[in-house]
Amino acid sequence: MNSTKSDPVLLDFPAEGVGRLTLNRPSVNNALSLEMQAQLSTLFTDLASNPDVRCIVLTGGPSVFAAGGDISSMAGVGPIDIYQRHTERVWAPIQHCPKPVIAAVSGYAFGGGCELAMHADIIIAGESASFCQPEIKIGIMPGIGGTQRLVRAVGKSKAMNMALTGKPISAYEAWVSGLVSEIIEDDAVQDYAIKQAVKIARMPPLAAEQIKEVILAGMDASLEAGLALERKANALLFASDDQKEGMNAFIEKRHPTFKGE
Repeated sequence: MNSTKSDPVLLDFPAEGVGRLTLNRPSVNNALSLEMQAQLSTLFTDLASNPDVRCIVLTGGPSVFAAGGDISSMAGVGPIDIYQRHTERVWAPIQHCPKPVIAAVSGYAFGGGCELAMHADIIIAGESASFCQPEIKIGIMPGIGGTQRLVRAVGKSKAMNMALTGKPISAYEAWVSGLVSEIIEDDAVQDYAIKQAVKIARMPPLAAEQIKEVILAGMDASLEAGLALERKANALLFASDDQKEGMNAFIEKRHPTFKGE
């Protein structure tokens, strides 16, 4: 899983239990080329199966998250070519990653960049970050979840306004709307995201994965179905060694050591 400085996505491990993926096409504001998307897919697949990684940070670095799709790769192609790219398969490992994912967003998260950020479970944004679905301005529409995830995050009215006008919203507007989890000073976003990832990585990983799975599954289920999923997932965790360790540590007033077992 080693990456080189020329790769469109860089992988490193800044803290125990934390894997970080950094979009690495700064000359084009991290436009999501087909190569970059393919590498993201491969790296998410690898990290999902790596027992030493318990939380993933996804970032574009301190200046820009991602300014959108790579328009040059789409301008001259037809509908069959776009269809046969099957982006839903490429993005599936991100969508279905069982481990918590934190997006650290500085600067622009436009178009595909906004859609990529919305694949994360937690979005930490810098004060000057902005989010946008501008596809309508070039005669198309969001195609990787920008209509579906956005409306689930911010509601119909805000999603319609963003998608139909292409107007960016600020980090503050995104936070008020529920798209962003936290707003941090611009120069502190990266460090803060790592600190939050470390906190999550120290939690029992089986519980973290079950929480993520149940929240996501329950979003599109009825309340009763979601509650049933929750009860069964909670009961399942009582079969884990981590549950015993967590409760014993609480009773004994010590820090627990979770092994994911």
